[in-house]
Amino acid sequence: MHFHTRVITLDTAEAARRAMEEIGCDPGGTAIMQNKALFRVIKVEGLATKAANILKQTMLSKGGEAAVRRGTVNLSAETTDVLLYGTVKQYQQAIIQLKLQPWGLKQLATELYHALDAAGGRLTRAWSWGDKQLVIEPNKTVVMGILNVTPDSFSDGGKFNSVSAALAHLEEMIAAGADIIDIGAESTRPYGGAEKVSAEEEKRRLLPILEAVLERTTVPISVDTYKAEVADMALEAGAHIINDVWGLQYDNGEMAQVVAKHGAPVVMMHNQHEAVYSRDIISDLYTFFQKSIAIGKEAGITKDNIIIDPGIGFAKTFDHNMEIMARLEELHGLGCPILLGTSRKRFIGEVLGLPAEERVEGTMATVAAGINKGIHIVRVHDVKEVKRMARMMDAIRQAGEKNG
Repeated sequence: MHFHTRVITLDTAEAARRAMEEIGCDPGGTAIMQNKALFRVIKVEGLATKAANILKQTMLSKGGEAAVRRGTVNLSAETTDVLLYGTVKQYQQAIIQLKLQPWGLKQLATELYHALDAAGGRLTRAWSWGDKQLVIEPNKTVVMGILNVTPDSFSDGGKFNSVSAALAHLEEMIAAGADIIDIGAESTRPYGGAEKVSAEEEKRRLLPILEAVLERTTVPISVDTYKAEVADMALEAGAHIINDVWGLQYDNGEMAQVVAKHGAPVVMMHNQHEAVYSRDIISDLYTFFQKSIAIGKEAGITKDNIIIDPGIGFAKTFDHNMEIMARLEELHGLGCPILLGTSRKRFIGEVLGLPAEERVEGTMATVAAGINKGIHIVRVHDVKEVKRMARMMDAIRQAGEKNG
């Protein structure tokens, strides 16, 4: 006799509930057990060892586990990273107890709660501007089409820097299913070599096309700029979102003040000058984003208006890019929607040995990987192809949850 024994994946409370309903579990038992079915591993960095010992004992008392560095128990080490292992139910019980503890554990309890809540990218956002809207929700990938109005972008420089060409491409991308259009008037080439332009030159390039696009568009418009002066002009003209490749850290808070004044959503991308990381790369990304979020909050930007972008290709080697792609889900702990921009980038060419204009399949593979990691927005050149693939990926994930 065979029993069809198999491992199943339950990533959400809803999937756990459905799995128990399927076998006829009592509703009362389902309510009690569904969070026991969800196992999570959480990494905590830089915790004082005296606090780590309390954390470990708390998790053990709830049936979970915590791995710490050697020297934690006898306090011969000052700090330790911690790997926590437990079910959602065990974490919930531990959080209640940790809120009563000293040495920063009350704050850690809050962070654990938010990390669990954000797991898998299951958050929602909704923005509206008159007849235009942008909605973030689980298993519904938002496709951002790229409209470069620059002479030197690495993939399509010079193709759309006239009003007529830009409008034609705008309409083509919207017809193909773009949910938002991102306009850039200065190339920020992720691998260097772009010509830096003044704010005045950027505004000269951008404004005529932006005004024409805003009259014609049926979807929200994002403006790709790291200059506060350009962002202010764009938002005054009617743009909806700012996409800042320096994550509000370029100009001592001026960009944050502009975004806050207009109440606009902002994409904060990770960036730095050199591809040098002093520790685990995701830890360095966390440090950057936490600083960006703090700058934004101090200026008055609400957390609900913040989107993060890991900045694939920007101050990152091939290995850095691949590692981030493999670990995208770890960024959900920041509690913000994640935008992924991989379209036609060099690391795809390094794998496939193809020029930028022939990297659509590679781009689609990276987008599919990102969707499986729970990212929310993809920024792409090839809207038609990516939109179709994203719809199929979303349908598969939805079916997985429905039948999981």
